[in-house]
Amino acid sequence: MSRQIVLDTETTGLSAENGDRVIELGCVELFNRKLTGNDLHIYFNPERESHEDALKVHGLTTDFLRDKPKFATLANDVVEYLRGAELIIHNAAFDVGFLNKELELAGLPPLREFVAEVTDTLAMAKAVYPGKRNSLDALCDRFGVDRSNRTFHGAKLDAQLLADVYINLTRGQDALLIDVSTNEPSIGTVVAVDLRSFVLPVLLATEHELAAHDDLLAQLDKSSKGQTLFRQIDVQSTNAVA
Repeated sequence: MSRQIVLDTETTGLSAENGDRVIELGCVELFNRKLTGNDLHIYFNPERESHEDALKVHGLTTDFLRDKPKFATLANDVVEYLRGAELIIHNAAFDVGFLNKELELAGLPPLREFVAEVTDTLAMAKAVYPGKRNSLDALCDRFGVDRSNRTFHGAKLDAQLLADVYINLTRGQDALLIDVSTNEPSIGTVVAVDLRSFVLPVLLATEHELAAHDDLLAQLDKSSKGQTLFRQIDVQSTNAVA
């Protein structure tokens, strides 16, 4: 079983080392690649002004943040929420750098000491779509993820969008596993299974499943500019039959 936290932050500027602070943390929990609703969303008082360019991005004013808790007062709660999870972050180095600085100021260890791992969706997207725009907005457009409510960058909203993007980006990674009995052999032992003893039922796709399949192919066609291999094979098969 896999617990993942899709995470995003908003900050007062671009440099944690030069005194910029986290002002918003948004986390969306996935368990076995499904949303659980056990999310985390906190605004923080950074005790400093946001840079003008940063304010244009997130729109979180000093007056709005003035009565919010300081990061240090909730740092232990953040650590316990994130503990043991895989973090899914877009441009992870930025958010990890800021969170580690906040944890350091609170007298706590860095993320690597209590999370399972950090996965950078920007690096993943660059590997899958080299040479293309791979910002969160671009990926939302590529996968048909609705971002119409994204007037400003917000950590919770961006984490929700990124969760949807991540599921689309990693389709096909799930393995179909057969659960063996409790008397399973030790690792490295090869088990011979006579497949002739199995009677496998044929399950036809429902109309809803066929429609979802066509919708996915349409998305792939759009992103590949008509170069979807499945479509090409389907056309060739149809022509051969004709």
